[in-house]
Amino acid sequence: MTNFEVEKQEWWVERWLELLSSYRFKKRLERGRSYAREGNVLSMDFANSKAKATVQGSDAQPYRVSLSLDSFSNEDWDFVINKMSEKAVFSAQLLAGEMPETIEAVFTASGLSLFPFTLNEVRSRCSCPDKANPCKHIAAVYYQLGDRFSEDPFIIFQLRGRTKNQIIERLRQIRSQTARTAKPAVPDPAKIINSATATVDEAASTIKGFWQYDEPLESSLVAIVPPMEQKTALDILGEIPLPAADADAVKQYLTQVYQSAGQQALMSALNR
Repeated sequence: MTNFEVEKQEWWVERWLELLSSYRFKKRLERGRSYAREGNVLSMDFANSKAKATVQGSDAQPYRVSLSLDSFSNEDWDFVINKMSEKAVFSAQLLAGEMPETIEAVFTASGLSLFPFTLNEVRSRCSCPDKANPCKHIAAVYYQLGDRFSEDPFIIFQLRGRTKNQIIERLRQIRSQTARTAKPAVPDPAKIINSATATVDEAASTIKGFWQYDEPLESSLVAIVPPMEQKTALDILGEIPLPAADADAVKQYLTQVYQSAGQQALMSALNR
């Protein structure tokens, strides 16, 4: 059973099958669908941006069919792949064999369409004598392409001018360049240690001499008065992280300690 007979398809396969169903000459496609279902598409290969297939018809010798789409320019592909690289999920899904649902927006941003709008955009040829296009052999290849898209979503990219290897390799190059640019310089451990040591020494020296003043104070310039705001260190530090009953008892005790220490300090300063 081929994939186009299954009700639920991947969204990119559905897009391709919707393109086929929009074709107005339904009978031609129906004959091709039967051919594909019966296994008349003997082989299908991809060379550059073309799909080449052999289809068994009424003659003993299989017919040769080729399909292609308009390839995007190098500039267009550079823009598209750079946009893909901006979202890691695109690379991850494509490598997992899935087509990201928002991938078309990347092409649309550059004025491109990944999928053709009509079958008229698909260039096709068949070696059979039927002058109609698509003939049933070409139509069979159309449906067989749906199977191939399901197996490998990169095929639609190849028909637009870039193979899977080319896209993945370019994505890797861009990520590597980005990583090198964004990589911070590795600091020298010795410099860090020396700097930290110097900072600690400087801080220690500053703290050690903070309370020292070698010159005598002018007594007329010194005024010792109680603080304007009646706040203790406890008020500034906030709630004590203890159960309510314990916190109240600790706070009462420390309040008395701070008051007593403050009074002693003031008396000591005045006596001096």
